Amino acid sequence: MTEPIIKVTDIAWGRIRSPDLDVQEEFLTSFGLVRAERTNNALFMRGTDPDHHIHVTEKGDPGFISLAFNAASEEDLHKLAKEAESATEVQDIDEPGGGKKVTITEPNGYGIEVVWGIEEHAVLEVDRHPYNLSNIDKYARTDNWRKPKGPSHPKRIGHGVIGTPKLRESIKWMRHHIGIIGTDEVYVENDEEKVVASFNRIDAGKEYVDHHVFLFVHNENAGLNHISYEVPDFDDVVMGHEHLKEKGYNHIWGFGRHYLGSQIFDYWKDPWDRVHEHWCDSDVLNIDYGTKVISAEIGFGSQWGEPAPMEFIGHVSP
Repeated sequence: MTEPIIKVTDIAWGRIRSPDLDVQEEFLTSFGLVRAERTNNALFMRGTDPDHHIHVTEKGDPGFISLAFNAASEEDLHKLAKEAESATEVQDIDEPGGGKKVTITEPNGYGIEVVWGIEEHAVLEVDRHPYNLSNIDKYARTDNWRKPKGPSHPKRIGHGVIGTPKLRESIKWMRHHIGIIGTDEVYVENDEEKVVASFNRIDAGKEYVDHHVFLFVHNENAGLNHISYEVPDFDDVVMGHEHLKEKGYNHIWGFGRHYLGSQIFDYWKDPWDRVHEHWCDSDVLNIDYGTKVISAEIGFGSQWGEPAPMEFIGHVSP
């Protein structure tokens, strides 16, 4: 296997297009994101962590544009610009948050923005009640548990998922260009060569990282399957669910606990059918995990909760 051009350090944001920024902002606010800035042509939403923004919506016909990942250094941007065939030059980002970027085009035609030097905000504090867990942290909380109603509190973007008819080509391309590594390869029909999904994580050596930061899933059509955001705890997932339900948004799947990654999850569609996920409590891994090969019967299952509906499994937003 050839060495990657660079190794990114995390996912930065997802970028989509919507015809009405007011309607998009209303959904994202109900989902729990917070406006960082808004221009005449774009909306930038943040979470409670310091990242300047973790979701970008440009004004225009509905569509998926790109995923962005953080570079380790400005030097890596120049290396990528020089060595990747599809790369732009290193550019100043003419958007709120500033910084620099290189954009490359993955095999399905979508952008992969590799960014560096983005401004940060102060952390948004969230009042979290500690859990009284049997004998572990018994009496960690001695006041009454009263969670106020309202949106969830996404901290950060966790991962993005793209559907592709070119699975192996796409996986190879992403690993070579941005240095993510395989966590779990999911196969069908008792044939380990028939991989239909690839879970990939950041390569941080011995440092622990989320089970996955990016997935490709096989689909006859290319497009965005979903963008995912971490929230503080299980109650935040549930409170966010109740809030979105009261607002009348389209729920697609959840609650449950994934088998691969172990996240407690809940999935919702925005007004143009782009899927957004709340989750908490992921597995974390380091280089010692290697890459596993797992059957779809196990890998696509949940430890608890309803099985994935076909509306979710087959979903892409071009």
